[in-house]
Formats: sequence, C-alpha cells, structure tokens
Amino acid sequence: MRDIFFLFLIFVGLTSCSKSHEEPLNEIAISAVKLPAKSESNANAVYDKALPPEIQKKIIKEASLRFETNDLESTFNQIETAIKANKGTVQNDSEGKDDNSVYRNLTIRVPSQNFDAFISSVSKGISYFDRKDISSEDVTEEYIDLNSRLNTKRKLEARYIEILKKANKISEILEIEKQISIIREEIEAKEGRLKYLESRVSESTISIEFYKTIAQKEGVKISFGSKIWTAIKSGFFSLSEFLISIISIWPFIILFFILAYFIRKRFKRKKI
Repeated sequence: MRDIFFLFLIFVGLTSCSKSHEEPLNEIAISAVKLPAKSESNANAVYDKALPPEIQKKIIKEASLRFETNDLESTFNQIETAIKANKGTVQNDSEGKDDNSVYRNLTIRVPSQNFDAFISSVSKGISYFDRKDISSEDVTEEYIDLNSRLNTKRKLEARYIEILKKANKISEILEIEKQISIIREEIEAKEGRLKYLESRVSESTISIEFYKTIAQKEGVKISFGSKIWTAIKSGFFSLSEFLISIISIWPFIILFFILAYFIRKRFKRKKI
C-alpha cells in the first residue's frame, strides 16, 4: 500500500513540473513577437560591419565634356570607336541647331575600369574644353552599412520564421506574420538600393556635348536672303488678302458708287 501511495506522489510531482515548464515557453513565444529594441539592432549592425578587409572600394565615376569641333561627323566617329573599344553603350543621342552652332549631345555608359581609357581616347585632338568635369563619389561606407543592416534584417527574419513554426495561438501567428511582412519590405528596399549602387559603381556615366560654330558671314547672308524672301511672300499674301477682302464687300462698294452718283447729280441740278 505504501508503494502505491509513493508512486502516486511521484506522478503528481511530475505533472506539476510539466505544467510549470509549459508556462514559460508560452511567455517566451509571446514576448518574442515584439521587435528588438533599437539599441540591440544597432549593436548587431556594428557587429555585422566586420566585413572582410579585402573588400574593394565602391567608387561612382562621372564625367561631363563640352568642346568645339570643325567636323561633327568625324568627331562622332572618333567617339564611337572609343565606345566600342571600351565596351560602352550609348544611352542617349540627340542633335540640333541654334543661331550660332550645330551641336550633338551623347550620354554614354562604360565599365568603370575603362573610364580613364575612354576619357583619354575621346580627348585626343581636342586642344580646349569649354567644360571638362570629372567626379568620383566614394560610396563604400554606405555600401558596407547597407550590407550589414541587410544581414541583420535577414537574421531577424529567420528568427521570426522559427518562432512562427512554434506558435499555437492565432493572435500570435497573425502578429508574427505582420512583423515578418514589415521586415521583408525593409529587406527589399535595402536590396534595391544595393543593386542601384552596384549598377552605378560598375558602369560610369559620361555626358559629351560637341558643336560646330556657324560662320558669322554665312549666317548674315542666309539671314538677309531669308528676310527678303519672307518680305516678298508677306507682300504677296497681304495683297491677296486685300483683294479678297474687297471682293467680299462688293455689294457695299456698288451701293457706295450708286449713292455717290445720285448725290453728284443732285448737286449739278442745284448749280443749274
């Protein structure tokens, strides 16, 4: 009898222990739903910044050139040869004319490692640049920071997914899924920014404007001849409009002449 009572006490003790262990687990699952404090995220970000020391610098290179040329076609052919030699692409090509010049504008993208070679090829034979702006922006720090924050968010997302697998209550599942959705949006935004930086770093943008000045005498001759021809056409159109306007009011003209005739005839009778 004593043995049976002793076994009963052991069973009750084990049951109470199992219940006491279940309650903390539920508390952990509920508390895990909340996002970590900013200080914890920042600490993780700083820790994740310890990237490999051999990481290359991320430099965005850009250039803007403007110069005069005697032959637009020859200059374009030279630029086109430089583009092909340096594996570049033409992003935009436009041309036009104003009162003093004929011009052409190009926007070119070349691999960053070929940037200097391309600028050197284009600059051959040019004695003077109206504008030659070359800039480089170091985005290494932003790149590393984005990478570290992205890694932190991915780890956080993985933790929430693990918690989601263990969640039992519908309220907990909905809250965890909400947090996962927020984290996923942040991850996608950072991934998009990283891709943009990588694109700008891998390919440099060069804007080139070259123009040919129209000779002043030639411009005067063309302008003078154009003015004469315009004046002749304008006079002809004015005369045509005048004749048409007269024809359109012919009844009033006839009436005027009839009235003038009778008035003149009446004055003649009075004089007699």
